Amino acid sequence: MLDESDSSPAAGPLLVDGTVSFAVRAEVERNERRGFRFRLAEGDTMRMQLLIEDKAPDNRLRPAQLPRVTVIDPRGSRIPLPINERTRFFEPYGGTTYWYLSRVERDAVPGTYRVVVTGRASVPVDAVIAVGSREVPGEVRD
Repeated sequence: MLDESDSSPAAGPLLVDGTVSFAVRAEVERNERRGFRFRLAEGDTMRMQLLIEDKAPDNRLRPAQLPRVTVIDPRGSRIPLPINERTRFFEPYGGTTYWYLSRVERDAVPGTYRVVVTGRASVPVDAVIAVGSREVPGEVRD
């Protein structure tokens, strides 16, 4: 869970291996920012999803009110996670229903990626940013 101290990628945690499945949560409202980083190696695939829980008020917001997530690759290129879907997803382990809002998958540029989450609603919205896909233990550094 990212909090106020994680106001930029440099201040936020580092996911040492971005191929490992992590769910990073960030509750943000208008003009609030949160950030974190993750690393990928040559030959890896960058996989990310943006989700929200199926609960009010989050599930009633228009796309323009939902958090904006931007990924900055090691070369400095910006990769937006566009809000281009609303697909229901039930997570059986926690018994929680989510909505996929965006999914991005592409060949990785080796190095450290920076992720910026920006709030756009007048109410707090709990965004879930999923990174990676391998279901193995991972390492997080502050």
